Amino acid sequence: MGDVCVGVGFRAATSSTDILAAVRHALTTSANPGSDATLDCLCTLDRKAAEPAVRDAAAALGVAVRGFAAGELAAVEVANPSDRVHSATGSPSVAEAAAVLGAGGGPLIVTKWSANGVVVAAARKVS
Repeated sequence: MGDVCVGVGFRAATSSTDILAAVRHALTTSANPGSDATLDCLCTLDRKAAEPAVRDAAAALGVAVRGFAAGELAAVEVANPSDRVHSATGSPSVAEAAAVLGAGGGPLIVTKWSANGVVVAAARKVS
């Protein structure tokens, strides 16, 4: 079992290749020299958790996908809330909040980063 959870937000037309690239960026950013950080799961908005792009990316990485309701995500205080994301999802954050929830409330170690319609953030799991 890994020690880092990556939160993922993405547009409808996003490919699994784009999600994989963004997740790998987050993992590279979160790994300090000598770190043995490993991925535990991908986390996202519950209604996005069944999307083929995120499912395929998780399968390629050998991890599960966890989905969280907008209300659960909205209850998490994050570094970079977004009014646009709030209007679209009901939560001011998907990637950062989902990462923290997936990590059991663990600290955010990579704040949101975006490319090609994908937003990712990473949190370290609490023991």
